[in-house]
Amino acid sequence: MAESASHQFGLGNRETWWADPPRGRNGGGPDKMRWPILSVLFTLPYLIPVTKSLLAEDRVTPGVVALWALVYGYAVAYAFFPQAFDRGRPVRFAYGAGMLVMGLGLVAATSANPFVLLYGTAAMVFLVPPAWVVILDGAALALAAGIMLLAGRFGDNYGDLITVASVTLAMFFMSSLIRAVRGLELANKEIATLAVANERERLARDLHDLLGHSLTTITVKAGLARRVLESAGDIPRAVEEIREVESLTRSALSDVRATVSANRQVSLSAELVGARAALRAAEIDADLPHAVDNVRPEFQPTFGYVLREAVTNVLRHSGAKRVKVKLGDTWLEIEDDGTATEVVPGNGLRGLTERLAAVGGTLRASARPGGGLLVRAEIPQPEPRAAATAVRAEPAGGLA
Repeated sequence: MAESASHQFGLGNRETWWADPPRGRNGGGPDKMRWPILSVLFTLPYLIPVTKSLLAEDRVTPGVVALWALVYGYAVAYAFFPQAFDRGRPVRFAYGAGMLVMGLGLVAATSANPFVLLYGTAAMVFLVPPAWVVILDGAALALAAGIMLLAGRFGDNYGDLITVASVTLAMFFMSSLIRAVRGLELANKEIATLAVANERERLARDLHDLLGHSLTTITVKAGLARRVLESAGDIPRAVEEIREVESLTRSALSDVRATVSANRQVSLSAELVGARAALRAAEIDADLPHAVDNVRPEFQPTFGYVLREAVTNVLRHSGAKRVKVKLGDTWLEIEDDGTATEVVPGNGLRGLTERLAAVGGTLRASARPGGGLLVRAEIPQPEPRAAATAVRAEPAGGLA
């Protein structure tokens, strides 16, 4: 995530090289209220000598007026260039290009130091994509060198022009750093959002698996107690079933607390015991394993979830009279003889698919010929580590 964001906002590939600079709050860029004040401090070293030279003119001519307008128009444009951050690409390009043209005009029309061009190149660095910065600022510096060469000032000012190019390059990399930092900030926000979403999905999946099974079993046992009282009036057996309902309710509450705190652990053996009791209460013949020793220990919690959800589906929807569960070291099968003729994926199957995918496993549910479902969960066995090559120690000193 962080890597993709750095590519999005940095200089990682061709697409981002031509992409627009990142925009922060209110369009990004310098503060629109404070920057005009700060820009006065930045432009004074340029305005003071140029203003002195203009005031030294003997008379006011249209050319002098135009030069005054160019000098102070350039300063005002630099003071308000943050306003362009809110605009679309055409406006930003036009604004930056206008700054460069005014800077080149001042270099050509006056004997001003080439440092005056730095205001235009700096604005361009922060307004347009990196590739266009290289093209346009590079062209402006080359034109400034040509202007000074034609005016016979290149030999005296080429060092200053190199300094302008160096400062522009430094600001270019500073702009790239800002892009990278903003990209990382965005990546951190996305990671936090995904973490919250994943936790919500985990909690919803766990509560579905937990409450679905517990409430289904409680419903079955409560119904059994009611039928016992209605038909046979066997109060001791009904009381026993109600006690089991009470125990299941307490267990469900405890599991909910553990699920919310992410401390709940599922035991495959415990799920087998619970499945046996729930199926017996529903008067479904259950053919279940009596031990889980043949299942790899690291796979047992995941298979416990699968068994819980599969038995819950049998109790709710199948109308089955018989259920058979088989266990292997890396697989689990639940088969019923219900009335289902097709698989209808629901929240339970989707949740189980996600659980198994998290450990590299797969879940397959298929309809059996004649009715009923077969659910098979399988997790590939980890590949054994390559055995270390045995090294036979040779006797020292050439002894046989």
